Amino acid sequence: MKIALIQQTAGEDRHYNRERGLKAVKEAAKHGAQIISFAELAFEPFYPQKHATPETLALAEPIPGTTTEAFRRLAAELKVVIVLNLFERDGDKTYDSSPVIDADGTILGVTRMIHITDYPGFHEQGYYHPGDHGAPVYHTQYGKIGVAICYDRHYPEYMRALALQGAEIVFVPQAGAVGEWPEGLYEAEMRVAAFQNGYFTALCNRVGKEEVLTFSGESFVCNPAGTVIARAAQGKDEILYADIDLQEIKTSHAKTLFFRHRRPELYAD
Repeated sequence: MKIALIQQTAGEDRHYNRERGLKAVKEAAKHGAQIISFAELAFEPFYPQKHATPETLALAEPIPGTTTEAFRRLAAELKVVIVLNLFERDGDKTYDSSPVIDADGTILGVTRMIHITDYPGFHEQGYYHPGDHGAPVYHTQYGKIGVAICYDRHYPEYMRALALQGAEIVFVPQAGAVGEWPEGLYEAEMRVAAFQNGYFTALCNRVGKEEVLTFSGESFVCNPAGTVIARAAQGKDEILYADIDLQEIKTSHAKTLFFRHRRPELYAD
C-alpha cells in the first residue's frame, strides 16, 4: 500500500488553498497513493500565531461542510482515503479537527485535538475547545488508522490508546515551526511511538513563512521498527510518498513482545 503526505503552503485565500489541495489529491492518486493526509489547518493560515479575535473565530467551518463535501466527492471518485485537518465550528464551540473520509466518500468520523497548548506563536487555547471524541481508530478500506493532531503526539497515553484499539497507521497533522524544538526531537518522538506501539507513524507538517512563524515541512514516515522510511524536504511544497507493508506490524517488537508483557493492572488509571 502507498500513502501520501501533502506538504504545501497556505495563504489567506481559503478557496485557492482548497483547490490546490484537491489538485494535490488527484496527483497523489495518480501516483498510486491510497491514503492521503494533509497538515494542520492545511487550507488556511495558521491562525494561532496571534491571539484569537471574533473575526478569526468566525472563520471556523462546520463538518460536514463545504470543504469536506469537496474532498468527500473526490475520495469517492478516486477510491482514496483522505485525512483532513480543519478549523471546525460545532454550535458555539470551535475545534482543531481531522475528519477521516473513506474511499467511498463516507465521513467515518472526526478526531478533535484533545490537549490544547498556549505559548508564544501557538495561542491555541483562544481558538480550540478540548476535543470530546476520544482517540478513535477508523476502519478504512485500506487499513485501520488513527489521528494524533499536533500537540496530542506529545502524550504517550494517547498514542498507546490508538494502539490498543488496533491502529495500523497513525497520521499526525502538525504545525511545526523552524527552531521550535531541539533538532531531531519531534522525529525521535514519532520513531519511539512507532516502535513502542507497533504501528506506522506518518507526520505531515506545515511549510512556509507566515506572519509570525516559519513552518519547516520535513514531513516523514516511520515503520514499526522505529525507522524513518520516507522524508520530505525542508521549506518547500512536496507530496511525500511511502510504501507501507502492514505485515510488518505483526512481527514488530511491540506485537511480539511489549504488548504480551504489559501489566496494566498495576499502572492503569
